[in-house]
Amino acid sequence: MILAVDNGSRYTNTLTRYLEDLNTNFAARQPHQIDTDRLQAYSSFILSGRRSNQNHMNKVNSDIIRFAVRHDRPLLGICYGAEMLALSLGGTIRRMPQPVYGDVRVQVTQDNPLCTGNVSVFASHSYEISKIPSPLTSVGSSTTCHNEIIRYNNTLVFGVQFHPEMSPDGLVMIERFLREMSR
Repeated sequence: MILAVDNGSRYTNTLTRYLEDLNTNFAARQPHQIDTDRLQAYSSFILSGRRSNQNHMNKVNSDIIRFAVRHDRPLLGICYGAEMLALSLGGTIRRMPQPVYGDVRVQVTQDNPLCTGNVSVFASHSYEISKIPSPLTSVGSSTTCHNEIIRYNNTLVFGVQFHPEMSPDGLVMIERFLREMSR
């Protein structure tokens, strides 16, 4: 079962409706509803974006990320979830000179199971991943954000700075993530 963490993004309902449409076995929980001592009950994780910054939310998401990495569980961090992936493993984020909102073209720069070539996605963020620590690598970039897609080694741990739940190409990425994790 997938744990879909609802960090308060205005787009989370679109994500969970899509997971339902795909008949995905998942549980949607807000951070205050998650017991991080029981993460072994989940096969994989999706971390949504957020609206506000909260210490407890940050801690829960970091605990989930560390668990996923340590136990080789698939994880997809969306927007804030990608930022937390970088931060939890020693990276940095920064406020962007101008927020990014709308359609963005991402150039995929390394082979990965989620996407190839160029993808058209929807972005809505004012922070970006500015430094990614090893063993995270950037596998996609755009003219507005250098680290649009990041990956932990060759695992199924990914972060995407955009909102894949809001565009056709992004939905294909979610489907590929689900297909890869079920192999």
